[in-house]
Amino acid sequence: MKTISPYAQRNNDLLLTTASAGSRQYVLKFRDLPDADKPREKLLATDPSKLSTKELLAIVLMNGTKKENVLAMAERILKEYGEQSLTMMTDPKKISEDMDIPIVKAMQLVAVGELGRRFYSRKDVGLAVIRVAEDVYEYTKDMRDLPREHLRGIYLDTHQRVIHDEVISIGTLNSNIVHPREVLKSAIEYNAAAFILVHNHPSGIATPSASDIEITNQIIQAGKIIGINLLDHVIVTKDGFMSVVADY
Repeated sequence: MKTISPYAQRNNDLLLTTASAGSRQYVLKFRDLPDADKPREKLLATDPSKLSTKELLAIVLMNGTKKENVLAMAERILKEYGEQSLTMMTDPKKISEDMDIPIVKAMQLVAVGELGRRFYSRKDVGLAVIRVAEDVYEYTKDMRDLPREHLRGIYLDTHQRVIHDEVISIGTLNSNIVHPREVLKSAIEYNAAAFILVHNHPSGIATPSASDIEITNQIIQAGKIIGINLLDHVIVTKDGFMSVVADY
């Protein structure tokens, strides 16, 4: 029987060598890219719509670190957070810690996200309406392929329209890192009539864990005390979803 080897990641850095044996190898770095492949130069030469999200994010970040170039950093951040989740992050310290990037770069990401929200926000116009769990699944489709668990709070007005949406935590849910006060703080701040929790299971299994059920019950009880109801807690995967509240 033939032995099947596991997949192996390749190092895609290009090496320049001289003909003589034992010559020092030179690893091509970001600065060695052709100008046409550098985000800032590309933006100067063409329309911004022609740039990928990764390239635009690299322009915002400006430069990388000793560990990775700016394009690699941008790609890693987008892969870990997802485009929509990233625009909702408001805590630069959390981004810096989660992504292991300098705090200044995390602040740049938060500032750009806030500018986007301010420039394109329209009161009572075009607000997403969420009435059932299927709407939640469609609204959070950017979470389906995230490699880590994200807990998001979706805050609604009396007409079931989304008035605020934020990432509450990243990582496996448990009562030590997810506290009702963190969830309800934004509900109070944005004067929400109700809210919905949603988190992804990278495993692809939508069945709620014991921790999912425990946390959901705690938040339901806390919401009742202050008069802001948790309408649902939806677990999303790449291929489906399940409501924790409906099954609890």
